[in-house]
Amino acid sequence: MILSVDDYVKGILNKDISVLARAITLIESNKPEHQKIAEQLLYQILPYTNKSFRLGITGAPGVGKSTFIEAFGLYCIEKGHQLAVLAIDPSSSISKGSILGDKTRMETLSRHPHAFIRPSPSGGVLGGIASKTYETMLLCEAAGFDWIFIETVGVGQSETDVAEISDFFLLLMLASSGDEIQGIKRGIMEMADGIVITKCDGDNITKANLAAAQFKSALHYFTHPLQDWNIPVLPTSSITKKGLDEIYNMLIRYRELALEKKYFFTKRTQQQQIRLKKIISDFLSHDFFSNEKILQKLNTLKEEDYFFPHRVAKKLIEEYRTLH
Repeated sequence: MILSVDDYVKGILNKDISVLARAITLIESNKPEHQKIAEQLLYQILPYTNKSFRLGITGAPGVGKSTFIEAFGLYCIEKGHQLAVLAIDPSSSISKGSILGDKTRMETLSRHPHAFIRPSPSGGVLGGIASKTYETMLLCEAAGFDWIFIETVGVGQSETDVAEISDFFLLLMLASSGDEIQGIKRGIMEMADGIVITKCDGDNITKANLAAAQFKSALHYFTHPLQDWNIPVLPTSSITKKGLDEIYNMLIRYRELALEKKYFFTKRTQQQQIRLKKIISDFLSHDFFSNEKILQKLNTLKEEDYFFPHRVAKKLIEEYRTLH
C-alpha cells in the first residue's frame, strides 16, 4: 500500500524507520506512478536535508568493509551520532538479483536503535553505488541521521560516482606482501581523502604498519584539492578497535578544515550539478530507448550495420531529434 506524500513526510520527520524504509522502496521503484509520488516527496523533504556528514567507503572484496563499518559505526554512535549505512550489493547481470547480506554481516549494528542499515542492489550501475543512492541519502538526512556511510560494491569498477556524492572518500586497503603500492590504481588514490590499512592485529601488525609507511611515502606525490590537507594513512583493527579514535578524529579535522576553507560547500554544489546532469542523462536515455519509432529502426538493423555503430547511432539520434 502506497502512503500519501504527507504521510511519508510526517513519518520520516518523526524518525519512523518503517516509513523511511517504505519511502526508500518507493524512490527505488521504476513505476511511473511511484516516481511521481517520489518526486513530490523529495521536494517536500529538501528543507530538512544537506545537514549530514557523508562518508564514502570503498575497498576490494575481502578488505573487511562490512566488519570495519560495524566497528567504526558503533564507535560513532558512542560519540552521539545517528548513523545510516547505505550498503550496495552487486547485482547479477543475468538474474538481476542481489544477495543483500549486509544486515547479516553487521548484526550488532543493525540492531542498534541509533543505526539504520539499508542494503540496496547496484542494479548493474557502474561506480559502486545504486542508481538512487543520492536520493536515499536525502531521505536519511531528513530522518535525522547526521552521519551517513556509503559502502560501495568494491569490485574494481570506477569509484568516481562514490566520491561524487560523499564529503569524505575513505579507501580501505589490506596489507599483504608489502607491494601494495604497485597493485593499486592511481585514480583511486587521487580520489581518496584518507586511507585505512585494515586487519592490523595478530601476526599482521608488522605488515600493516609497513604498508602504512609505504603509502605515506607514495602520497607525497599527490596534491589534495583541499588546501593544507595531507592524506592520512591509518592502520586499524576492527577486532581490537585499534585506530578507530584516530579515524574519527581525522574525519572531524577534515570537516572543520573543509568548512573553514569553504571547500565543503563548493564540493556539495559541484555534486548537485553532477547529479543534475546524471538525472537529465538518465531521462534522455530512457526516453530514447522507449520511443517506438526508434525501437522499430533498431529492430530493422541489418547485420552489417553493427560494423558501423557510430554512423547508425548518428542516424538514430537525428531521427530522435525530429520527433521532438
